[in-house]
This record gives sequence, C-alpha cells and structure tokens, in this order.
Amino acid sequence: MSNFTANKIVILTQGHSLGGSCKTAINMIHYRPEKILGVLDSEQAGKTTVDIFKSTHNLPFKAKLSDFPDADALLIGLAPSGGKLPESWRSIIREALHKNLIIISGLHTFISDDNEFKELEKAGKGKIVDIRKNNEKEVADGLPFKNTCLRIHAVGNDCSLGKMVVTVELDQYFKKKKIDSKFIATGQTGIMIEGDGCPVDCVVSDFVNGSAERLCRSFDHHEILLVEGQGSLFHPKYSAVTLGLLHGCRPQGMIFCYEAARKHILHMPGFPLPDHAHAIKTIEHMASIMEPSKVIAIAINGKGLTKEQIKEEQKRMEDRFQLPASDVYVDGPEVLANEVLKFQKELIKNGRLKAKE
Repeated sequence: MSNFTANKIVILTQGHSLGGSCKTAINMIHYRPEKILGVLDSEQAGKTTVDIFKSTHNLPFKAKLSDFPDADALLIGLAPSGGKLPESWRSIIREALHKNLIIISGLHTFISDDNEFKELEKAGKGKIVDIRKNNEKEVADGLPFKNTCLRIHAVGNDCSLGKMVVTVELDQYFKKKKIDSKFIATGQTGIMIEGDGCPVDCVVSDFVNGSAERLCRSFDHHEILLVEGQGSLFHPKYSAVTLGLLHGCRPQGMIFCYEAARKHILHMPGFPLPDHAHAIKTIEHMASIMEPSKVIAIAINGKGLTKEQIKEEQKRMEDRFQLPASDVYVDGPEVLANEVLKFQKELIKNGRLKAKE
C-alpha cells in the first residue's frame, strides 16, 4: 500500500449508497470511524450512515464535496464486480484533485492510469493512491514459515460473506487480550483498514501464491496470523485467486464462512451453492496439498435472519459438524477466538508448532 497520511476522509458512494456494492464504505466507517468525516451522495444528503448503512457510527451524508471543507482525502467507497469507475464520478474526482485531496481507490480501474487525472497529479493537483496497484513479480519458494507462527485463514463457499470481518474481529479480540496476532489484509478494504497488505486479486496469476507467501512471511514473527480470504473455490469468477491465496499462505487451520440465507453463488443465479460438507471437504483437501490443514470453526453470517433463527442455525451446524459455530456480527468473536487458541495448543502438543518464548 502506498504511503500517505489521510485523517479527514470523505467516502464517495454517489448514486450507489442503496446498492449492494458499498462494503468498502460500510467497513471503513465501522473500523476506522475516527478518520471519516462523512459520505458524499447527493441522493441521500441529510440522512446519516445509521439511516442508510445501519451503522453503529452516526456520520452525515452530504451533497457536495464543498460541504466537507476540512477534508484531506476522497475514498472510493464501492467494491463493484469488475471494479470499474462509474463514469458520473469523473467530475467529482476532478474537483477533489483540484482541491489537492488524496484520492484513495481500491478499484481494478486505476485512477492513476487515467490520462486526465494523471496530468492533474503531475501538475501538483492532489495525489492518487490506487490500493490494488502492485509490483508483485516473484513466484512462491515453498520454504517453511517460522515454526512459532500459527496461520488461520478465513475461507468460504462464496464471495462477499464476511471473511474479512471475521479475521479483523479476531485480530481486535486477540489484541485486547494481549495476544500477539496480526491481521493479514489481502483485499482493498482490508488494506485500507490495516494500512498494509497485498491485493492478491490484482496480482498476475503466476505470482499470487508468491505474493501471499511473502506477505505472511513478512509477519511470521507474530504468534497468530489471521489471513483474510478472497473469493471462493466454488465461484466461477474468482476461484483462481482463492486457490493461489490458499496455497501461498499455507494455513494450518481455517474458519469456514457462509451466509445462511444465501441460496446461489453471488451474482450467478444459475450456480447453486455447494453443500457445506462438500465445500469443507473440498477446501480441506485443496489446502492439504501443501501441508496438513483443517477447518476448525464455522463463522455464520446471519444476514436476513432473526436472532432466534441464527441460534437455530448455529445449533444445526454444530450438531452436524461437531465444530463451534458463531455469528461474529451478533455474538462477537469470542467463540471463534477460543477455538483458535485451543487449536494452537493442540499443534504445540503434537509438535507441529513451537511455543514462542
């Protein structure tokens, strides 16, 4: 991630705040509220993030960039499929650059490659930070990680169902308990939240494994690495990056994530979701090609369900798989965290992991 200092950020979601592609905006507001001034969307001006995003942080929606006179950055708040810049946003970005703001973008379409915006930046008008832009050009070497480092990877039966949230929540929980953990960001929103990481879905295919491996190795002095998942082995669009990340980070343990009410692969109604048992068995098999790995817990995303229905789902999954299951949105990360610590002790006992002195 490029180095920059931005502490008064405006999030841009113009015309898209009510869609399903605002997870970057929603998660930045949730995890970095101290840096966010508000959201720019003229269609929702006068409302708040509580109204529109059901956020726990009450920040304003405003109509114009000039309504945020103290801003030092404009952050693209969308994560749309394909990662393209909405054409109607060009005038807003142009205005932000003329105001000498930092443009922070996680889109696949690089703002810094646009001729008009590039010339403005060269002329000293603002700064452009493309989170996904990278120089990864090395394959994996397969060498061992430090034997004191436990790697836990969030995996799932689909994309956009909470893998990042699970790993961020676990990291925050462990840090509060003074346990030496590190969130390993592998996507644009995670990188914005953490301040470092690698956008593995924008790395050339040959180098995905290597980029994930080097990212984890650069932090394997920590006791626990919590590796954000990307895509799904079962998604026709994103399975390649999922497998490369899985083989690059080589987790000893995984947390299986799924959205309970979802019936089909996201944006692919012709593709039903795999049965959970088949999904878990497949993921474990593919992970264990590199080294022994297993799913140790289940993270439920209870979106669209009542609390009672979530509890019923939790019991059903625990009875079926004999694994702890929990919804971190509802119950917090403690159940999953305790299983990670239990698994760490198990690996130390059987000699696969060494206790850090």
